Amino acid sequence: MSNWARQSLARLAENQPLALVTILATEGSAPRDAGTKMVVWAEGQAGTIGGGNLEHQVAEQARKMLLTPVHFALQDYPLGPLLAQCCGGRVRLLIERLDKTAIDWLTDAARRLDADQPFEVRTRFNPGALTKTIAPVAASTPDGAMITLAGEPATARGARPTLGDVLVEPQDLPRPPVLLFGAGHVGQAVARALEPLPFRLAWYDTRPETAEIPGVTVGAPAELAAAAMGAGPDAYILVMTHDHNLDYALTSATLAGGAFSYLGLIGSDTKKARFLSRLRKDGFGDGSTARVTCPIGLPHLKNKAPEVIAVSVAADLLMRLEAARRERLKDFQLASL
Repeated sequence: MSNWARQSLARLAENQPLALVTILATEGSAPRDAGTKMVVWAEGQAGTIGGGNLEHQVAEQARKMLLTPVHFALQDYPLGPLLAQCCGGRVRLLIERLDKTAIDWLTDAARRLDADQPFEVRTRFNPGALTKTIAPVAASTPDGAMITLAGEPATARGARPTLGDVLVEPQDLPRPPVLLFGAGHVGQAVARALEPLPFRLAWYDTRPETAEIPGVTVGAPAELAAAAMGAGPDAYILVMTHDHNLDYALTSATLAGGAFSYLGLIGSDTKKARFLSRLRKDGFGDGSTARVTCPIGLPHLKNKAPEVIAVSVAADLLMRLEAARRERLKDFQLASL
């Protein structure tokens, strides 16, 4: 995941003026969600708000702002009539010019993003300028909490901020961990697929030669089993080692630990049947064995090429993550009534 604050600091360190673009709200079909950020400077940009004509025009507007004394602008874009994009939705953007006075809050934000610490960016609208502060997110705030303006959900066509209003943006709440066991061809493809996604990868193998692969931790089977058993309740476990006996040991260790969100085992229906039979003989009940997903990935993708398996697995994890976040947000909203 991109660290927009660190990218901004890199530009400021080179004395390059820059603009930070944030999608505040969307309505209807839009290419990216509220909270998406893009850093724009004279000769480039980092991040994307969705590409196409919207991004082109916004980047040009941001670069023009860098040549003026204007500190910020709120811009509404109806995607269909104004930009001839077939999405047909609407977005509201905040474009703000950043200079070295922003270094303190950007440094704080960058550090928190690097450490996967939840936080909020709070923006107060003052005459002709903005005041930015960083604050921790309350423990009760769910993933996907919405951007608010003056205490109300930000909208794509509602009231614009007035002097003294505060915009609150929850930022990149902690990414759930993925414990990936196995650094073979499929494991390497999965690691590449997960790298830009909202997960935190911990990657393990027992073979000494895999230590040459960046990101792989080599350990004894008992050490890998301990990592699997100690997984937290938000962890996604992927078991795909070179050894079926090691796969079984990691699967049983994960079930023995009990605290995980997902356990995926690479293999066929036959491998699944053998493993489940063995697990039952080892004392695991149906409630435990039902938590083993095998084969992994999306069921309609049958291609066994490592890259296809990787895309399938990544898509499945993203769908599970999105479903879990929707449930947490629903629970939070119900509790707030």
